[in-house]
Amino acid sequence: MEALLEQIVIYSAVFVLCAVVVVIYLRKLKKESQVTEAKVEKAKQEGLFEPVSLHPVIDLDTCIKSGACVTACPEKDILGIINGRGTLINASHCVGHGACFHSCPVEAISLVIGTEKRGVDLPHVNQHFETNVPGIFIAGELGGMGLIKNSVEQGNQAVEFMVKSGIKKDPSCYDLIIVGAGPAGISASLTAKKHNLNFLTLEQDTLGGTVFTFPRSKIVMTAPMDLPLYGKVKLFDTSKSELLDLWQKALSKNNITIRENTKVDGIVIDGDRFKLVTNKGDELFAKTVLLAIGRRGSPRKLGVPGENLENVAYRLLEPENISSKKVVVVGGGDSAIEAALALSEQNQVIISYRSDAFARIKPKNRDKINEAVGRGVVDVKFNTNLEKIEMEKVVIKSESEQYILDNDLVYIFAGGELPTQFLEKAGIQITKRFGYTVKKHK
Repeated sequence: MEALLEQIVIYSAVFVLCAVVVVIYLRKLKKESQVTEAKVEKAKQEGLFEPVSLHPVIDLDTCIKSGACVTACPEKDILGIINGRGTLINASHCVGHGACFHSCPVEAISLVIGTEKRGVDLPHVNQHFETNVPGIFIAGELGGMGLIKNSVEQGNQAVEFMVKSGIKKDPSCYDLIIVGAGPAGISASLTAKKHNLNFLTLEQDTLGGTVFTFPRSKIVMTAPMDLPLYGKVKLFDTSKSELLDLWQKALSKNNITIRENTKVDGIVIDGDRFKLVTNKGDELFAKTVLLAIGRRGSPRKLGVPGENLENVAYRLLEPENISSKKVVVVGGGDSAIEAALALSEQNQVIISYRSDAFARIKPKNRDKINEAVGRGVVDVKFNTNLEKIEMEKVVIKSESEQYILDNDLVYIFAGGELPTQFLEKAGIQITKRFGYTVKKHK
């Protein structure tokens, strides 16, 4: 009898302990869910909940609610857990690292472009990355793939297919011209070198393409990749500068030179080859063309007098080297806000923004800019437009007032012009995709 009573006591104690653990867990889960729900509601109010481009979609039937995707995301607060179910929070801030997909133990995450309501224009390409124009291929971000790892693989695969299909040699032209020296373009260049192709790589800006414009310390890679002629790159949480150094090393090792600051303005069919016209007036000919340019295209110009002066720039790379200047930053997105904040540490900064409030910026940036304005280190002039730029002065105007500001530098962040028109002139078909799932690689 005593043994029975002892067993009952033991079982009861175990039951109570388990019950306490479960109650504590459920309370913790409920509290975390409430925090995430509040974040989602705030994101909806600030217009950040709806994804803009590449973003994760969670299969709730497959998801085991491990939370690994939440922890892995380097941008933070893109994903969260509500009542044990994965959810998007600030979806418009997703930059396509793919860390969430790689971290999910059951592959419950897909990377999707566009939504059921918001479509994204994508060029038509087949499984070999060839467009409807035979001989013109597209790889990387322009085709909808924003992940660096996958862009590298696409650049390699596209050139491998060209070689396998056979490129008819013509001494009067290149075998291949690669347009863009970002992840896909660099990979394609290395693959072309591996096969001894007569090729040329053009970049409208600087080696790295879009990656080059990121802040120096920004994490740009979260998964290993295979780089042609270089091998397995086992880098995690890789910064922009580390990745650019790696690419430069791989290109130098293989004696590959990128022709920088050369923008392709147009591509036309010239008999059985292609003619590419550059911003420098050059006419280049090739049997095949690989477009590895970004979706952001060229910086959008405002069309105001003085915009081409040397004191005007469209990206900020090393703010620590700028000091004691009077700076005007034009724009109200995250790029403009982050540039203004960085410059305000050593300069006088004025932001000119056409709307009456900052919209769709990250909460942290909103807090920081409000704090900077409160301290008087940044002056914001809402509802104003840039009217004229001179070497030492800038004119901005509102509906009722004109401001003539002493100025040393102007930074314009007005977004980019999508290369849709460029593609269509080349004969490439553009299709609007809604909720299009990109090809995934583990």
